[in-house]
Amino acid sequence: IRILSPRGLPVTNMMNAALPDYYPSCAEAALKAGWELTGHGLFQRSLLYEEDEAAVIDEALAKYEKFCGKRPRGWLGPGYGESFDTPDILKQKGFEFIHDWMVDDTPCWMRTRHGPLMALPYALELNDVMTFVLDRHPAEEYYKRFRDAVEYFGAEPGAPPRVLTMGLHPHIIGQPQRLAAFERTIDMLMARNDTIFVTGGQIADWYKAQDPEGRKLVAQTGR
Repeated sequence: IRILSPRGLPVTNMMNAALPDYYPSCAEAALKAGWELTGHGLFQRSLLYEEDEAAVIDEALAKYEKFCGKRPRGWLGPGYGESFDTPDILKQKGFEFIHDWMVDDTPCWMRTRHGPLMALPYALELNDVMTFVLDRHPAEEYYKRFRDAVEYFGAEPGAPPRVLTMGLHPHIIGQPQRLAAFERTIDMLMARNDTIFVTGGQIADWYKAQDPEGRKLVAQTGR
């Protein structure tokens, strides 16, 4: 919050629904900061381990609504874990987009039994877990990865807008030896004239307005 709020940057808060029960001050701080909420499970536990994932999603939705007065529009499964039924269940529950299907650098539409569902990108290779925990790189690697990615995208002739998510975990990126590199990364991106910061919901709204594929899917499938 200290780094992002003074810069006026929009943030998507991917929060376990049970977090307000255990860390209320942390949850309230994110709410007060005005961060957009995206569903991230009930606990940090993959839906693949749940006997009734629909019931778990229902419980998570009830907790989100109780905490902030509304349901999230999007979903990222804890550990990116989901079954082949999860997109159908999420669409049936009213979700508009998910991040679990990391198939491209631009959004795309998925078919479900209940109509089109938007798949938004999630840049796993740029995630702080991948960079620091799994690949065990020093802090400067975070800056280099984002710099090289945006420079490459910026040099592509006639390329469509690309999405680079900044997946952050406070216990990982929030380590003091990494925060300076994170701030440099943020400032480098802000200084570019071809880069903007948006939330997942804003990406979904933009894509829905630009790409008619969702309407085509409705016409083809009748739902």
